[in-house]
Amino acid sequence: MSRKYKRFKFYNKVKPEDINPQDYVEPIADENVNDRSETETIAEEADQDMLRIETLQQQLSEAKAAVEKEKKEYLFLMADFDNFRKRTIKEKAEILRNGAEKVLAGLLPIVDDFERGLQATAGSDNAEGVREGMELIYNKLVKYLADNGVKPIESTGTDFDADVHEAIATVPAAPEQKGKVVDTVQKGYMINDKVLRHAKVAVGE
Repeated sequence: MSRKYKRFKFYNKVKPEDINPQDYVEPIADENVNDRSETETIAEEADQDMLRIETLQQQLSEAKAAVEKEKKEYLFLMADFDNFRKRTIKEKAEILRNGAEKVLAGLLPIVDDFERGLQATAGSDNAEGVREGMELIYNKLVKYLADNGVKPIESTGTDFDADVHEAIATVPAAPEQKGKVVDTVQKGYMINDKVLRHAKVAVGE
């Protein structure tokens, strides 16, 4: 029997219903499907990148707006502070000027009293009357100074205090007078607990 005949007999033994066409067909990859999947993935990533870029741009815009707002507020505060500083300097100058005017205006009535006293005693030989007039004016001046916070510094008989006294001389003194003011050459004054003028004194040693 020839080989051809044998093959024919083998094929005749296979029944058609036993043949599965899929067993003889190689699976073919669907390249279009894979390409479409990769394209969709790239598109999704691109969309995500664009979304992130838009988010970052929005955040950058918000940050720029915030910086611009802070800058404007800073410039406004600087201008306001500069105006406040100028206004304060002007007010201080006004206070000093007006304060001096007030003090000088308060001295004018005392000057008037001196002028009237000089006129009244121009042809008078009454020394006692002149002295009484001067004492009245002096007391009025001392009261005016006290009303404005100016008071004399206690000196003679007190312990020497370099904060309020200026020693211009030392004189021999009894043991109990050592370190004390024995004489006041020029009276000192305080203004509101601050030395206006030191008292010039002689100190015992």
